Amino acid sequence: MSRVRTRKVSPELLTGNLRATVFFLALPVLGEQVLNFLVGFYDVYLAGHLAGDIRTDATAAVGVAAYVGWLASMLFAVVGNGTTALISRAWGSDDREQANLVANRSALLSLVSGLVFMLLIIPTAPWLIGFMGLKGNAALIAVRYLRIDAIGLLFSSLSLVLAAAFRGCGDMKTPMWVFGSVSILNVIISTIFVNGWGIIPALGVDGIVTGTLIARVSGGVFILILFAKGTSGLSLKLDQLRLRGETVRRILSIGIPSAVEGLVMWMGHAMFLRVISEIGQTEFAAHIIGVRVEAITYLPAVAYGAAAATMVGQSLGAADRDRAVKAGHEAAMQCAILGVFITLWFTLGADWIYTMMHKDQAVRDVGIPAFRIVGLFQIPLILSIVYFAAIRGAGETRFPLYVALVTTYLVRVPLGYYFGIHLGMGLMGAWVGMNADMFVRGVLATWRFWSKRWLLTKV
Repeated sequence: MSRVRTRKVSPELLTGNLRATVFFLALPVLGEQVLNFLVGFYDVYLAGHLAGDIRTDATAAVGVAAYVGWLASMLFAVVGNGTTALISRAWGSDDREQANLVANRSALLSLVSGLVFMLLIIPTAPWLIGFMGLKGNAALIAVRYLRIDAIGLLFSSLSLVLAAAFRGCGDMKTPMWVFGSVSILNVIISTIFVNGWGIIPALGVDGIVTGTLIARVSGGVFILILFAKGTSGLSLKLDQLRLRGETVRRILSIGIPSAVEGLVMWMGHAMFLRVISEIGQTEFAAHIIGVRVEAITYLPAVAYGAAAATMVGQSLGAADRDRAVKAGHEAAMQCAILGVFITLWFTLGADWIYTMMHKDQAVRDVGIPAFRIVGLFQIPLILSIVYFAAIRGAGETRFPLYVALVTTYLVRVPLGYYFGIHLGMGLMGAWVGMNADMFVRGVLATWRFWSKRWLLTKV
């Protein structure tokens, strides 16, 4: 296949002021992340404010379902991470034809992965919910939620991978508009179906997943239309929709370690959830609220991680290793500054956060003191997310997998069990394991990036 080389759309990524370039690359992704966060945050809020005794069970069920959605997004990374790494390299070296080929191969791969995930989740939902420790009414709600949401996740797989393709060529704004619109739609529709409106009956907790399903389907259709129209210089080519060949092999060789990392982390987090469930249902609800609010930290971290991955990939494609290194450090530094404010908010505002999120005083009493401690570990969490995203942009996906194995199974789960259950410290003790996990992960990610060994990665 002949290669067509043309002038880059965004040369400022490779030549512009580094600080400003990182900031303005991250900004649209941050907007997208904020809107995405509001969806999950609002879903937990809706569950915590349902009428009657169902709200504690509903909070637990919605939270567990969010964990499965997280699993899906990490497994879809088998395509997404390879897509960003290859497209950014091709874009940095002016190879548009190769970038478009990767995008089309990835689009089809995403649909296949989404379909496989849906077909697996629907029959295994009861076992999965049981594995994570939910019982009784909470388990019934969660199973029903997962089976409906699995259909929407098929469309999310396409959205996530095409967004990764757009970011690879430096377009951060299109994914922001897509996911932002989907997030707003989700909030509106979920509210209507939960509470009822006009001829639409009030569905209670089932209304939450109804809104999520409609929003996910809309997002997948919307981003596919933009891809077909040639947004960002990438366009849908039916003759390039193939599941074989060297390009597919390269996408998977980069992405499979990321997907395994995601699966490893998810299994560990599912085991950790089981530890929490053994402590008690009140502690479980408090944990769900805590991790949902802690997702605020992921907003800037994922945004700056996406900016770092794009700049690292394009800089390496242009044979500018020095700029690739500086871009990763700049992204981590800018995000860590925001992390200081997040730390202060979590530690000083835990009382207000839990009071707003749940009506049950018992849940508040358990969650507030533990969450204050969690606030102190947000900067290590930020550094791990940004630096690992940066080295994934270079195509290095194995080291994050090794770190996930160590911190999840040798730190988070055993320490959480020992302090939470064996020593009887409850949620506070279980979160000792979670905090230690974040700290060790941050240290190892920082060391790896500073070592510069990732610069030798071949894609």
